[in-house]
Amino acid sequence: MTVSPEGLSLAAEFPDASREQWQRLVEGVLHKSGKQDVSGAQAEDALATKLADGLTARPLYTAEDAPDGAGYPGFPPFVRGGRAQGSAVAGWDVRQRHAHPDPRVANEAVLADLEHGVGSLWLELGRGGAPVEALPELLNGVYLNLAAVVLDAGAEFPAAAERLLALLQERGVPAEAATGNLGADPLGLLARTGDDSATGEQLAAAAALAARLRDGHPGLRTIVVDALPYHEAGASPAQELGCALATGVAYLRELTAAGLAVDDAAAQLEFRFAVGADQFLGIAVLRAARRLWSRVAEACGVSPEAAAQRQHAVTSTVMMTERDPWVNMLRTTVACLAAGVGGADAVTVLPFDSALGLPDAFARRIARNTQAILLEESHLARVIDPAGGSWYVETLTDELARAAWSWFQEIERAGGQRAALASGLIADRIGDTWARRSTALARRREPITGVSEFPNLGERPLVREPAPAPLTGGLPRVRRAEAYEALRTRSDRHLAATGSRPRVFLAALGPAAAHTARLTFTANLLQAGGIETVVGLGTDPAALAEAYTAAGAGPAALCSSDALYEEHAEPVAAALKAAGATRLLLAGRPAADREPAWRQAGVDEFVAAGGDVVALLTSLLDLIGVAR
Repeated sequence: MTVSPEGLSLAAEFPDASREQWQRLVEGVLHKSGKQDVSGAQAEDALATKLADGLTARPLYTAEDAPDGAGYPGFPPFVRGGRAQGSAVAGWDVRQRHAHPDPRVANEAVLADLEHGVGSLWLELGRGGAPVEALPELLNGVYLNLAAVVLDAGAEFPAAAERLLALLQERGVPAEAATGNLGADPLGLLARTGDDSATGEQLAAAAALAARLRDGHPGLRTIVVDALPYHEAGASPAQELGCALATGVAYLRELTAAGLAVDDAAAQLEFRFAVGADQFLGIAVLRAARRLWSRVAEACGVSPEAAAQRQHAVTSTVMMTERDPWVNMLRTTVACLAAGVGGADAVTVLPFDSALGLPDAFARRIARNTQAILLEESHLARVIDPAGGSWYVETLTDELARAAWSWFQEIERAGGQRAALASGLIADRIGDTWARRSTALARRREPITGVSEFPNLGERPLVREPAPAPLTGGLPRVRRAEAYEALRTRSDRHLAATGSRPRVFLAALGPAAAHTARLTFTANLLQAGGIETVVGLGTDPAALAEAYTAAGAGPAALCSSDALYEEHAEPVAAALKAAGATRLLLAGRPAADREPAWRQAGVDEFVAAGGDVVALLTSLLDLIGVAR
């Protein structure tokens, strides 16, 4: 707030606006838009947005909405950060993922990353990347006393851990200088594969590794509590957090049962979370995760010095697209911003082409430079907890933590994370969540830029070397764009086989002012399924029928204003049907008294916002004869 030299606020002469005054102003605007039945708090409710987990984003937050108890950075409950200094001293750890199965190629990429700003390495080994025995070749030329190494070897984590520990000794790296994580995550592996036969043995191996590292390697952790299997199966933020919390508790039990003190056990864990393009939700996820873990740590007797959660944030794979992949650069930038503002200790930005296969050098360069710009040019890490004090973020953090805690308690009542995975509780609940989200995606209530909205049918597809096959058998892996991309693939095959894409004729009735809005809406909708549009202008039924015949399209659509539909919809519809239109759409919602007449004239379906776009596009491609 600006203060005058005399110490008086320059706003002192202006009265504070009340929430009721703001609601009355909103009410007036809504009345002008035709919503006459809202008043007071209803006006505010009308602008609210429903989020997952039963949460709501309201249009206005004030100091009276903010919850108490966020504390200070570096102190319980760690909502505002796990370290008192935050990332202000050295920024966060820029961590790059490498999964190329050829250790020589992977080593070239590793060295390039380390030379250009990456601070630590996340290495997929075994089935997911290079062979475990090739770890020395993969890390050739890497200064292991400077670069942290995080392993991800699935069921082969004991062998990978032994190979890394031996390599550190061979290269003379002092035990206290080694940093990173050995990557044990038996419950995450169970979630990925659905195979519980070796989980007990793997938990015991992880506990034994942790006991070995407790005294000799203070900078190395043993276990990753990986929430990505749940996020990538379509879990909501609260479900992802609850599963991570239940997994962390299970590991604390295993480690303490193996003889580790509770502080030592907590120090062996690093948590991995996904962050998407909803920046506020991403910030809240990381802040809520720290709060939840602080509560668990307090209940388990972990000292405040060991209770802060170590966090590794990864940009979401669910949000990534194969089509128009360049837009992924924007998505990952927003996600990286959210991860940094949310207080992650390490951040991985996945390359924009990662949904297509193994990323190339350009994509990896953009990924690491995204972080470099946010750190070095935007100075994002210079402020400790920049979201602190935001009434919206504080409220969202609190509500998300409560929803996640409720889910965590349900998992615990079911016998813990392992039992909940084995029984199918987690899979069923996440499946229900993804089904609801899939409906929203199909109806474009959750838009996907470049795919379901503003697609580019003329884009030249990127081709990448296939990535190693992921682990399967357990929770599925989903992406938001899959349904639309499957339609586009059908269109591509049709183009390759016939020389042209499937086509729909659009009859644009009247002047541009009357038809442009619905014409654009309909063309955009059809192109999301790989369907080209041919436009015919005018209101003369015979001329439009002739243009339709010349276009060689099967289905057709009418696009104009309600006023012009009254005059021209019936004769034009009848003419297009007589010309052979196999299916006739009309853009807009008809009045109840007009629908029967328009259907009688030949209109088969009405297309408007909120309809099931995927179902419509699928039926059109089937009608046109595009192979599945």
